[in-house]
Amino acid sequence: MRQIALREAIREAMSEEMRRDDKVFLMGEEVAEYNGAYKVSQGMLAEFGPKRVIDTPIAELGFTAIAVGAAQNGLRPIVEYMTWNFAVLALDQILNTASKMLAMSGGQVGCPIVFRGPNGSAGQLGAQHSTAFESMYANIPGLKVISVYSPYDAKGLMKSAIRDNDPVCFMEAEVLYGEKGDVPEEEYLIPIGKADVKRPGTDVTIVSFNKMMKVALGAAEELQKEGISAEVIDLRTIRPLDWMTILESVKKTNRLVIVEEQWPFASISSEITYRIQKEAFDYLDAPIRRITSLDAPMHYAPNLVAAYLPDIARTVKLVKEVMYIKK
Repeated sequence: MRQIALREAIREAMSEEMRRDDKVFLMGEEVAEYNGAYKVSQGMLAEFGPKRVIDTPIAELGFTAIAVGAAQNGLRPIVEYMTWNFAVLALDQILNTASKMLAMSGGQVGCPIVFRGPNGSAGQLGAQHSTAFESMYANIPGLKVISVYSPYDAKGLMKSAIRDNDPVCFMEAEVLYGEKGDVPEEEYLIPIGKADVKRPGTDVTIVSFNKMMKVALGAAEELQKEGISAEVIDLRTIRPLDWMTILESVKKTNRLVIVEEQWPFASISSEITYRIQKEAFDYLDAPIRRITSLDAPMHYAPNLVAAYLPDIARTVKLVKEVMYIKK
């Protein structure tokens, strides 16, 4: 086992799949000559050449349409967006073509494609570069949505996404690209639609994903110092969502707190809350609670960035509330 950064794990996954299948190619802004805006594709142009690692103009709708057409004709494109905020310009192709083509063609024309790039906030980048999009894309039938935290999960799920026959939105995080973790030398895949219990516990379940896992795990560490055992679940896949892992955990702990970098209205936590109260109401010893981003655009000032995002202190406070601990 070696430790590599998240950007390296994603690069390894793409490169291995491109060596395995000559139908796989990468395209996007600065992926080739510049080695990727975040150096995720570093060295790939030298290995695979300009026909399989393709620099595009800054025209998300145009190059996404080219990739969707390629996927419908038997290729397996990986489309990198410099940020998912820019992918909004390509939403027509993702929503109206990629996600619907299999249904509209009566199962005759698929769209095996991976849309990927950094998602959500990365500090002082202003409102137009800081939106987290998982809940929006997870609301679209026909798409699969993956949102990764660790290098191990990123590699295994990227390989599964590339091999999948449906369009997949793969959400990364700019602030995690340099984070290192254990990744095996040998090949492995992680199935899409399976959550992971990152930390076992008995008193409360904390559910999160992507970089908010740092908050969830950090809160669990703080709670442990006070004798509270928190089970922390990393969703990894948002659609399809692994309900059973959450359900079984709540049946054990009887309490649920959800941490996510989404706006609160019609969020992933909203859907989880509905489903768990529907199927596990009798197991709950306290109302389900959640901490989300504020219901507003994220501003530039550091104090407003801090106020906008979930943090460890507020998560700990919320857990104590569902534990009925008054401090």
